[in-house]
Amino acid sequence: MTPTRTDLAELQRFVEPLPEHPSDPRQTLTLLDEAGSPATVASAGPRYFGFVTGGTLPIALAAGWLGMAWDQNAALPVMSPVAARLHEITRGWLVNLFGLPQTTAAAFVTGATMANVTALAAARDHQLSAAGWDVPRHGLCGAPPITVVVGERAHSTVFKALGLIGLGRDRVHRVPVDEQGRMRPELLPRVQGPMIVCAQAGEVNTGAFDPFPQIAAWAREHRAWLHIDGAFGLWALADSACRHLGHGLAEADSWATDAHKWLNVAYDSGIALVRDPAHLQRSFASVADYLPPEDGFEAMHHTPQSSQRARQIEIWAVMRSLGRSGLAELVANSCRQAHRISAALAQAGLEILNDVMLNQVLVAARDDETTQRLIATVQADGTCWCGPTKWNERTAMRISVCGWNTTDHDADRSTEAILRCAHEAGALPR
Repeated sequence: MTPTRTDLAELQRFVEPLPEHPSDPRQTLTLLDEAGSPATVASAGPRYFGFVTGGTLPIALAAGWLGMAWDQNAALPVMSPVAARLHEITRGWLVNLFGLPQTTAAAFVTGATMANVTALAAARDHQLSAAGWDVPRHGLCGAPPITVVVGERAHSTVFKALGLIGLGRDRVHRVPVDEQGRMRPELLPRVQGPMIVCAQAGEVNTGAFDPFPQIAAWAREHRAWLHIDGAFGLWALADSACRHLGHGLAEADSWATDAHKWLNVAYDSGIALVRDPAHLQRSFASVADYLPPEDGFEAMHHTPQSSQRARQIEIWAVMRSLGRSGLAELVANSCRQAHRISAALAQAGLEILNDVMLNQVLVAARDDETTQRLIATVQADGTCWCGPTKWNERTAMRISVCGWNTTDHDADRSTEAILRCAHEAGALPR
């Protein structure tokens, strides 16, 4: 699962001065494989349960190879007609799958962090424009203040995004949450002026969804922009058994998600979705004499980057090859395996700290020290990989089932390993 000390020591082979002259490319590839491959983490494997990391579906890998061979710049339709066409088709599929307004634009970026940056920059500029201030032209110096409202359990990437767009990581109003990390809408603040509220679809520890109908009603009343961070949780809407969790989600103004998580395409692949494409264009349009006018969607005028990889190729390929039922099964299988593992661990005497509603499981022993020892033992065992987290002041082992290739056998084998490690670590009741 993880490199050994010997594997890590071999990385020293890369340390050398820049060669003075060309060499046989095959020698470079051989070195890369011999010294690099053993030092990778098997995060695409069926028993890697760390960081909500998906694997890579074979069709995603193959489509990615073809896309890299094409070497397309997806900035403008004239630069890549195939990228432009697949962008529009994939956008339509995503909007339909998630039940979003048909006007919604999609911006393909590097990950949920940049998807949050993209959507929140558009939110900032729209809210300040409504207050009579043009951010793209005049910047933020002298602009009216914006109130940003987040739940106490908002993901760290939301705060990172707020810092990047100049609204500040700490200049936020934090709303208390319930025991599963859901924002408590009755505690939303009484404030006025330009406002952005950030809700969450899929709390990173518990998988919980915020109560969107109440939050959306508050946002409408306060003329606030409602953004939803759904890095992995948004994909839960592909499964009819989970769709109720997203009730009211379509009332938002923007959404952020990853394709390299639950959709299982290769890194890096994020998606920003914004109800009105004009808001993206206000923030990101680029003007230059050599840029030709276009009739179709111009990605460089709707995303932070100008030149960009055609990430829609892999997303389109996975969605087409799986179809609606395959996408639903991708989600359902992860949830099923999470329930399978959590039930077995609970029956054996370990504590499950969350309501297992999706693919996230929080496991704890009798005290933090024992839980930390359990995590270290599981990681050293190597059958599966689970990481640490903090939940309600307690240390927990987080199990995130996100890979397309996790089977019942993988779940059972992982459970057996965790329980074996729990015995070694003294984490089970005597």
